[in-house]
Amino acid sequence: MRAALVVVVALAVALAGCSSDPAPQAPRAGSSAPVIAPGRPGEQAKTLSPQEAATAVPSPTANAADVKYVQDMIVHHRQAVDMALLAPNRAQSAKLKSLADRIQDVQGPEIQYMSTWLREQEQTVPDHHARHEGMPGMATPEQLEALRAAEGAEFDRMFLQLMIDHHLGAIEMSKQVLTGGSHIRIEELATDVSVEQAAEIRRMQEMQAAA
Repeated sequence: MRAALVVVVALAVALAGCSSDPAPQAPRAGSSAPVIAPGRPGEQAKTLSPQEAATAVPSPTANAADVKYVQDMIVHHRQAVDMALLAPNRAQSAKLKSLADRIQDVQGPEIQYMSTWLREQEQTVPDHHARHEGMPGMATPEQLEALRAAEGAEFDRMFLQLMIDHHLGAIEMSKQVLTGGSHIRIEELATDVSVEQAAEIRRMQEMQAAA
């Protein structure tokens, strides 16, 4: 009887071992294994210690830098879209008209994305008359008025220079939030803005050189 009991217990233990996989083990707190962090556009990847890696992961929580960036970038994008809307009736270059269409197609949805994010964070979405003094790359009211009055090759020349400066300002703003922000979605947005606008700057510079 005792031998039979031993057999039953042994069988139960064996079945329990077969019926469930061992739970995955989290990395040990004292692990010294390095972590490879991919670099941002134009930068090389770098090796982080476990301690650095623990603080390098973007947070899902927004800070003041994230909110300011998004509010300012909405205003910034709106001006770019307003400028791009002038191109179909005033530009001479077909390439410039195509670029202006792309600016609207990219930045319009980004404005909607940023507005939704601000509402999710219970923050104010800037209105269409929001002030923008000191914001990098923004055209002045006088420059916009001159652009609206221009046509043909003169419009193309003014548009390209104003939009290059505008894009450089957006890249500068994105660099600032990538340093001071904390929200992972805003880090991703700022990285996308930097990449897409740097590519458009190269296109516009090529158009300037060919004029």
